[in-house]
Amino acid sequence: MKNYLFYGSRLALILCSTAAIVYSQQLKTMNRQSSTFSETNPFAKPSTLLYQAPPFNDIHNEDYLPAMEEGMRRQIQEIRVIADNTEAPTFENTILPLERSGDLLTRSSKVFFAMTQANTNDELENIQSEAAPKLAAHSDEIYLNEKLFRRIKNIYDARETSSFTAVQKVLVERYYTDFVRAGALLSEADKEKLKSLNLEESKLTTSFQSKLLAGTKAAALVISNKKELDGMSEAEISAAAQAAKERGLEGKWVLPLQNTTQQPAQAELKNRAVRERLFNASTLRSERSDSNDTRDIITKITKIRAERAQLLGFQTFADYVLENRMAKTPSAAIKLLTDLVPAATAKARKEAKKMQTLINKQKNKFLLEPWDWQYYSEQVRKAEYDLDEVQIKPYFELNTVLQQGVFYAAHELYGLTFKERKDIPVYHPDVRVFEVFDEDGTSMALWYCDYFKRDNKGGGAWEDTFVDGSGLLKTKTVVFNVCNFSKPETGSPALLTFDNVTTMFHEFGHALHAMLTNVEYPRLAGTNTATDFVEFPSQFNENWALYPSVLANYAKHYKTGKPMPKALVEKIKKANTFNQGFATTEYVEAALLDMAWNTLSAGSVPGNVDEFETASLKKYNVYMKEVPPRYRSTYFAHVWGGGYAAGYYSYMWSEVLDHDAYQWFVENGGMTRANGKRFREMILSRGGTEDAGALYRAFRGRDPIVQPLLEARGLTTK
Repeated sequence: MKNYLFYGSRLALILCSTAAIVYSQQLKTMNRQSSTFSETNPFAKPSTLLYQAPPFNDIHNEDYLPAMEEGMRRQIQEIRVIADNTEAPTFENTILPLERSGDLLTRSSKVFFAMTQANTNDELENIQSEAAPKLAAHSDEIYLNEKLFRRIKNIYDARETSSFTAVQKVLVERYYTDFVRAGALLSEADKEKLKSLNLEESKLTTSFQSKLLAGTKAAALVISNKKELDGMSEAEISAAAQAAKERGLEGKWVLPLQNTTQQPAQAELKNRAVRERLFNASTLRSERSDSNDTRDIITKITKIRAERAQLLGFQTFADYVLENRMAKTPSAAIKLLTDLVPAATAKARKEAKKMQTLINKQKNKFLLEPWDWQYYSEQVRKAEYDLDEVQIKPYFELNTVLQQGVFYAAHELYGLTFKERKDIPVYHPDVRVFEVFDEDGTSMALWYCDYFKRDNKGGGAWEDTFVDGSGLLKTKTVVFNVCNFSKPETGSPALLTFDNVTTMFHEFGHALHAMLTNVEYPRLAGTNTATDFVEFPSQFNENWALYPSVLANYAKHYKTGKPMPKALVEKIKKANTFNQGFATTEYVEAALLDMAWNTLSAGSVPGNVDEFETASLKKYNVYMKEVPPRYRSTYFAHVWGGGYAAGYYSYMWSEVLDHDAYQWFVENGGMTRANGKRFREMILSRGGTEDAGALYRAFRGRDPIVQPLLEARGLTTK
């Protein structure tokens, strides 16, 4: 997933960024210059590094808040100049200055919020708590500026008779819609109420993020007896010992939690009691009635969002969110999900039956439980496909996958090449930087990767930018990918599962979307598209992980360099639809939970989170005791702090596009430079310059169909 993407231009990014649904605070603090800001602050001017890459060697925690406060103060001044202009409003004197506004705030907040997700600490979390309300108030002061909105509305009303280009017209419409959705048409009394709701939500989402990070760290499973790790490889056991050592737990072993419900180690641990402890640690991480319990927070956020939606004229928060998405309505998103339920759960039950048969055959007298699924499904996979991760991982060494897989596919499709830059400072020793070159050899972007799990890093995987590429601002993209792969013991190779491999391709697909943008206006550039379209390029890029010529180029044994045997390749391909009943069901459960929470009215928010969760899954006929949701409500970061509220369905919506588009490649010669050029020019370079559905139809020649998705997941009846 692409857990934390920033959408928006410099203005909209600051006001609508997803990692910072954390906006915030009292207006009076915006109108003063921070006493601690000076021109020696590393954010005071654009970085002198290549493409304005952040000067991490000069950035300290104490630099962020003064820079953001000063950035807010300066942007408010810029906004007032635009709003107070006595000339008739035009695209040139209103929209373009908005696109250029807030450069200091953009520069500093982009880096700050990247660090609060990827490399945080107590001081940064405290700064985030202080900054959140200030940013929320800053957002309101701009979006609820009546004089500014009148100028935008005048331009919007005249758009059909103006000499705008098609893209300029889209930009004007986007600004008008942004302001209306932010409350510009409300009465003064309702605007004040909206400000209060925004302020409170910013505090709550910030608190949720902090509690979840702390709860996930605290819930890591501590093992005192090495025998309890029976089934794990020596390398994995060594990594667990290293994780314990880093926590000051010498002589013990630690299994850190990943953000999802199921944990990778459950596929290997032979001790059933340990598997159950690990499962419980994961599912209860945020509901232990301690300082990291999130249940009260998520009910409060739900109520606030429902109240805000109603204030803005929408029945529910989901109606508000989906108005400008491809799905348009909650019912359309829910239909997509519920249409998958019968096939997904039927296949999951067949999968469960096979595992129960195996359990019985082994003379075990227990029924399959959620903490057993990964362990026994792996045994079934070995039995049916003669395939296990121990066979696969030696052929997926991280750097080889990156250089000869991810980069190779980008070269074959788009002509890109990559050069590692060790002279550009990074925020953590694990981070690497690459300069990206276009087909003609022209330098075009910087890309950072941060692949290994840390306790101070948010869970999951995501893409974001330090600098957005824009023709208007004459900037090039500086983009980064973050993942949470298990870090090997020092000196050992980083060997990946195939799921890890596809995650690398996925997140790099987001990076390509950002790097290959060819858009003039920041508000429409790169990944500034509807959420249920933004996952399309990333999921589409996953297809190349198994493409024969690409797989052959990177699937090589880390010791011998020999290619993966053809028989093993065929086993991977054959097993590609294995366990898809489980995978589809756990995803659909989570997506429907998201819709259940966000289709509530303010007066119907439940008091008991767990009871509501179970009742909602049963309502949609997707409840399976053996298959819990990919994320339970209490640690569903996408929904409560990651910008995907009422939008988690987007992954499946985009997957329909992804498989349908890949089918076009199959029908037209596969991985060729010509096909890559077409996809680049018609999808990746276009950002949000046109309606997403229209962009797709122009590329495909028709609307997408769901059949390729069903076939890819093995959910067809044939």
